[in-house]
Amino acid sequence: MKFSVVIPLYNKASYVAKAIGSVLSQTFTDYELVIVDDGSKDNSAKIAEKVIIEKPNCKLIRQENAGVSVARNNAVSLSQGEYLCFLDADDWWEPTFLEEMSKLIEEFSKAGIYGTNYTIVNETKKKTRVAPIGVDAGFEKGYINYCQVYAKTLAMPLWTGAVCVPRTVFNEFGGFPKGIKLGEDFLLWIRIALKYKVAFLNKPLSFYNQDVDEANRGVKLHKPQDHMLWNLDFLKNEEKSNLDYKQLVDNLRTYSLMPYYISNEYHNEAKIELDKVDWNHQPLKIKRLYQRPMWFLKLMQKFMRLGSKIKRILK
Repeated sequence: MKFSVVIPLYNKASYVAKAIGSVLSQTFTDYELVIVDDGSKDNSAKIAEKVIIEKPNCKLIRQENAGVSVARNNAVSLSQGEYLCFLDADDWWEPTFLEEMSKLIEEFSKAGIYGTNYTIVNETKKKTRVAPIGVDAGFEKGYINYCQVYAKTLAMPLWTGAVCVPRTVFNEFGGFPKGIKLGEDFLLWIRIALKYKVAFLNKPLSFYNQDVDEANRGVKLHKPQDHMLWNLDFLKNEEKSNLDYKQLVDNLRTYSLMPYYISNEYHNEAKIELDKVDWNHQPLKIKRLYQRPMWFLKLMQKFMRLGSKIKRILK
């Protein structure tokens, strides 16, 4: 069997049938589908079970709620495919996703991970856009420098719903790290990308659903121990020696840590991380932003939230 497709499921009753349907509609049929219900409290599992009934290449397993990393890892341990693909229960694929991924694997066999472009969707607003991956204009497919490409636009060149990993590579790194609630996938992808080649197909074949209440987007602050940026110490030697990785992680810090920096609860933790940034290689506007007084930054955030609220009301 060539592919094992893993869908972790937790309270996605409104979406899971579409996600599963997109897998069952694949033009490439040498795959199995493993769905892991991570202790859903709605009827997600019943819906999934109904969709895959009498499908011999599909199975649904249940576990107590343990988080998405454990769910994915458990599914992998119960699967058999040579290559692993992951799809969250509220996202979906084009019918040719596995077919195109199979071709990419055959053409770029030395890669340790494969990815395609994807479409970002907000169904509530009826908006879609292709992810602005930082590859050169006209790039179609081939090996990429993951850190350089990611650092350019901060659009993930390896997004979980558009990725394929050889089982041997996945097992080498022990799968997804447990206990991380934001960026658990990045912590695995970056380890792979720093050791192996990354092959990328610049064709949007997956749909990243962001149909959530935007009033809550970006407001929730994760505890540092749950956030990927506070869990990169194992790569501190890489940060000293690899300029591409250093640029990427610094860009992620300056882009992501502002809400933590201006918070009362996590200001000190954020400042420790921001002190690691090489500010000589940050854009002038970013440097000036962080030099602003705290009262200004907090006021700016309030106005931005107010503006977002007004836009939602007017729509």
